[in-house]
Amino acid sequence: MSKENVPSVDFYSNPINFENWITDHSHLLKPPVGNQQIWKNSDLICTVVGGPNQRTDFHVDPYEEYFHQFKGKASLLVADRGKIERVYLNEGDIFLLPAYVRHSPQRPHANSLCTVIERNRPVGVSDAFEWYCAACGELVARREIQLQAIVEDLPEVFASFYDLSDAQRTCFHCDTIHSGRDWQAWHQLCGQTFVKTLIV
Repeated sequence: MSKENVPSVDFYSNPINFENWITDHSHLLKPPVGNQQIWKNSDLICTVVGGPNQRTDFHVDPYEEYFHQFKGKASLLVADRGKIERVYLNEGDIFLLPAYVRHSPQRPHANSLCTVIERNRPVGVSDAFEWYCAACGELVARREIQLQAIVEDLPEVFASFYDLSDAQRTCFHCDTIHSGRDWQAWHQLCGQTFVKTLIV
C-alpha cells in the first residue's frame, strides 16, 4: 500500500459507547423529532429511530436499507401492486429492505428503538415519498427530493402534501380523500381494506 492510501490518525474518530450515545440523545428519539443521525459526513447514513411515530407516507429509497430493531417492536407497511402489506420487526430482528421498495415505518410503541443504515445519495440520485389511498391502494401523490440531511429535510416534504386541500388529496381512482395529517383515520381505513392490525 502506498503512503498516499494510508489514512492519518485524524482520519477516523474514537469508538462510541452506544448505550451512552442513546442516553445522551434520548430527548431526540421521541416525537416530534424521533430520529438522530450518529455520524455526519459519512458514506453511510446511520440513524437511530425511536417511537412512537405517526406516518402515512411511503419512502422510496434508491438503495437498500438495513434495519436492526434492538428495542421494542415495529413494522414496515409495504405498498406493492395495489396492495399494502406489513413486515413485522420484533425486538432483536434485522431486516434488509431492497432498493425502491415503497415502505412506511410504523413505530406505535413509546421507547422502541431501531438502527437504520442507508447509503448517502450522490448528486442526481433522488429519493421519493409517496402517499397511497387507504381504500384502493393506488398512488395519490409523490414528492421527489435530493436528500441532503435526513433529519432536517423530511418535515418540509411531508408538509408539502399535508398542507394540500381535500380536493388535491383525492384519489384519482376511487375518489376517496386521503386524510392527510389525520393519520389515525388513514390507518383505520387501511386496516379495514388491507392490513388488519394497526400495531404489532
